[in-house]
Amino acid sequence: MARPSLQASQQSIQVAKQTLISKGLKQKDLVAQLGISRHPVLRFFTGKPVEQETFISICSKLELDWREMAGIPQAQDIVEKEAECVRKDCLDITVLVQEVRSRIKPSIQERCGTMRVLDMSQPIGLSDIYTNVNILEKITGRRRKKLSDLHKEYKLEELEEFERFGLGRVIEERIPGLKAVEKYKKLIVLGKPGAGKTTFLKYIAIQCNGGHFKAEFVPIFITLKNFAEALDKPSLLEYISHQFFECGVTSEQIHELLNNGRALLLLDGLDEVREEHHNRILQEIRDFSETFYNNYFIMTCRIAAWEYTFDKFTEVEVSDFDDEQIQNFAQNWFRNKIVKSEAFIKRLKTNNRIQQLAVNPLLLTLLCLVFEESGDLPANRSDLYKEGLDVFLKKWDAKRGIQRDEVYKNLSVRRKEDLLSQLALATFKENKYFFSQREAEEYITIYIRDLPNTNTDPKALQLDSEAILRSIEAQQGLLVERAKGVYSFSHLTFHEYFTAREIVLRRHPLEEALEELVKYINDKRWREVFLLATEMLQPNPSMLLNKMKQKIDHSLADREKLQKFLMSVEHRASSIKTKCAISIKESALRAFCFDIDFDIDENRSLCLLLDSLDSSEAKDHVANFLISASFFNRVLEKTDFTEALNIAQKHDDEQKSSKKIKEAPSANHVMYIAIEIALKSENIKTELREPLETLYNKYLNKITYEEFDEENLEHLKHLADEARSKAKENRHLKEGKWQFNSNEKDLLKQYYNANKLLIECLNSDCPISPDVRSKILNTLLLPISK
Repeated sequence: MARPSLQASQQSIQVAKQTLISKGLKQKDLVAQLGISRHPVLRFFTGKPVEQETFISICSKLELDWREMAGIPQAQDIVEKEAECVRKDCLDITVLVQEVRSRIKPSIQERCGTMRVLDMSQPIGLSDIYTNVNILEKITGRRRKKLSDLHKEYKLEELEEFERFGLGRVIEERIPGLKAVEKYKKLIVLGKPGAGKTTFLKYIAIQCNGGHFKAEFVPIFITLKNFAEALDKPSLLEYISHQFFECGVTSEQIHELLNNGRALLLLDGLDEVREEHHNRILQEIRDFSETFYNNYFIMTCRIAAWEYTFDKFTEVEVSDFDDEQIQNFAQNWFRNKIVKSEAFIKRLKTNNRIQQLAVNPLLLTLLCLVFEESGDLPANRSDLYKEGLDVFLKKWDAKRGIQRDEVYKNLSVRRKEDLLSQLALATFKENKYFFSQREAEEYITIYIRDLPNTNTDPKALQLDSEAILRSIEAQQGLLVERAKGVYSFSHLTFHEYFTAREIVLRRHPLEEALEELVKYINDKRWREVFLLATEMLQPNPSMLLNKMKQKIDHSLADREKLQKFLMSVEHRASSIKTKCAISIKESALRAFCFDIDFDIDENRSLCLLLDSLDSSEAKDHVANFLISASFFNRVLEKTDFTEALNIAQKHDDEQKSSKKIKEAPSANHVMYIAIEIALKSENIKTELREPLETLYNKYLNKITYEEFDEENLEHLKHLADEARSKAKENRHLKEGKWQFNSNEKDLLKQYYNANKLLIECLNSDCPISPDVRSKILNTLLLPISK
């Protein structure tokens, strides 16, 4: 049977619109206050039929007589009486909602209004820190994708993409969290540990009770762990009644709300309910949601812990943070603090691996805490990663008083770390960032088989391995199901960390383990593993550094032509050192001369790194003079390298603004200054003036030297690259005509990049013997004979 409806006349609609304006409201505000969808309100203001109850509610909210708005004659007594009853019921329940929300407001604010996690010294207001949550409507772990599909998705076939590869980056389509709540009346929100599920639920409770979201509903926030462990095992209705009774709300009022579908049930942390309570709590939720089906329900659970079915509930997943959310979180966190969010974001962007951790809100909180304390991120990243892992393995549950069921009693925290380390090295060596469930379980079986008191029956081992894999995913979130039956570490950073840990802390003898590691010195994928291993090799990583140096030197030892090339590099560097008055390290000079025309590293990063090594003046890069001088040497008439250096130094001596060559933060910034100097010079080669002017004007309005946003830096790079190209076309600076074949060029690139990695390790945050440091720097890029 169709429900009665009413519609407003055109004259009534004008009255309603004027009333809306006089109250300073818009139609969307009215929708929010009534807690209904926008379609009935839109139909009301366009004169279309609207359900009688909703029509009366809209008029009541606008304080208008619904009978006059509907044009109903007073003679229709029967209709009037029925409508009056509906209006009275509607007003009564609206009043009840407001009254109950008023009474529970202090309780909701106390339980949901603040958050305090990890090592926060004091609670912080939820509204001060909250960042909008995004939702994936398709659960990632249930996608049916092959390993090859995931490799293509993350572009792992393209080696050049490796530095940008991040397992946490958002790929699937997302919708705002509040929109998902509007869309689905019964919702199960799944997510990885630390994804922000509880924070999201608390935010909804605060917004609802404040009338900013679902304003016609009463929020009921239940921590399922507390409910499960309550004395006397109350039903969910009894538990809610007791909770509300303390706020002055009666059982009758609660029934009235529930029977009228005016409750917003927020059930937090199903994964935190201990195993002995599971069946009872699940049945309670099922019975309650079926009895009071007309209310809103939102339940949270860790994604890997979800093994149940609620027929009427829709399952969604909390998405990792994207760049915009990370920035918003940081802006909220550092607001009104000495340390600014801009500094944090800028520092974050300088380290791809740390930036990957920030997609998890809990780890982002840890990074903010660390940065707030010191104004920087720690130089020793292995310690930072270990602290991040401790959050998942120990702190996160312990600080909230949660004791989870251990599926395998022999697996202490240390043994879980050892297991993950063994799995990490085995898969990393095989270039497997994604691995099948079967492979993961096989590695787990190999590890647990040797533990004390292990049942070595094959079937028992298989069941234990399956349970352990699920436990590590659900309880620590360090392994993640990326598609159905396909796993990876939650972050590439953790995969690399555990790989380094296995080599340094578990492989014996250590010397053989390091010999094995050094074999990968020319593999770009292993760069982070070398850096982390160096930091972990406390108190002295000299053994690893010496083995790396030996491996690098021997890589060209039997190549006579390349040895002669190294001799010429050393000769040219010594000549520059003798002729110029600039004080610069000889190793940095050799690095500059090594690549002066071979395009191995246009950013001259090894030269700049060596120049700044152990430097007390962090902002002064003397090697920048070499970069600008090589450009002047090519584009200015009758200017040798020594004269070009003098031009660069003279510019800085006369320069009072921020555009000093030695203070430029990158080779591209140096080129920007050098182009300006060259164009002002009367000695610029005639054939180059016009091309360089055209090039400079092309980017003139796109680059602001003092700004460092990504778009600006991209334009700066294009300008520098094109200018370098034109300069090289004009003149090559290398002495002699070295004609290298493709194999020789590859060997030189590997040699250069391996030396760069060695210096990065030498520059890591760990004590290194002065003798070892001195020996490496003094013999860097020298032929074997030297």
